[in-house]
Amino acid sequence: MNDDLAALHARIDRTNELLQRMLAEVAKTPSTHAIFVDAGYLYAAAGRLVAGTEDRRAFDLDAEGLIDALIDLARTVFADSRLLRVYWYDGARRRIHTAEQQSIAELPDVKVRLGNLNANNQQKGVDSLIRSDLESLARHRAISDAALLGGDEDLVSAVEAAQGYGARVHLWGIEAPEGRNQADPLLWEVDSQRTLDLDFFKPYVSRRTAAAYEPAGGRPTREDVRFVGAQIAAKWLGSRGRETLMELLPGHPYLPGSVDQDLLVEAEGLLQYSLRGQADLRRALRDGFWDHLQAQY
Repeated sequence: MNDDLAALHARIDRTNELLQRMLAEVAKTPSTHAIFVDAGYLYAAAGRLVAGTEDRRAFDLDAEGLIDALIDLARTVFADSRLLRVYWYDGARRRIHTAEQQSIAELPDVKVRLGNLNANNQQKGVDSLIRSDLESLARHRAISDAALLGGDEDLVSAVEAAQGYGARVHLWGIEAPEGRNQADPLLWEVDSQRTLDLDFFKPYVSRRTAAAYEPAGGRPTREDVRFVGAQIAAKWLGSRGRETLMELLPGHPYLPGSVDQDLLVEAEGLLQYSLRGQADLRRALRDGFWDHLQAQY
């Protein structure tokens, strides 16, 4: 009898030891978040807020700069978490990427998912794509938190599906000049809400002018832009101080939204060329900036 009791205690001890090891492993595993962007909502709400119109043809959106700003915001909100990726949902005829969508798809840590566009330029199938991704990532424990930039009531089922597997869903919205641009049932369902205001979007949305901004010399090369990035880094080291720029190094390859915007504006002034919507040149600019900065430390 005593032998049986001793064996039982030994099994309990082994079980407790295994549980402790499992808990220790879970504690060491970093939480992960992803950002889900309904581009239809984004263009309509940000265009109306900044440019006074929902017509995409009437304004330019610096998607790359905005995505970096969203990543930077998520890094602040989910301080002890790592980014899985940004999911960008949009519509296209026959699900064929436009040039703009292709440039977004080429960005690091960004996955473009396309629904269809009907004859009235209305998105079809986007909500189901968001639900599928949210549910799948939550079910496989790939994310613990989801930041959802959208406003359609049809997204409620996506939120419920992710929450059913233990993920927390945080709704990000865009300030509305009048009333609301997000459905009440969606607001009720999520775990938290955050509204991004005019100041957040203003650097990334601009009304189109009749004349395109194009210098006489034409489009600069990647090496030209890379050199300008290094040139600005050298200038900033002298004017902003080494300690200020050292604080940027842990965030590589991402720059805080405000710093990235300063870099873009200064580079455009030096090049006399607009880099808005030029994903490859924007990357070359950042590469030159980081190359020079890292060479100094």
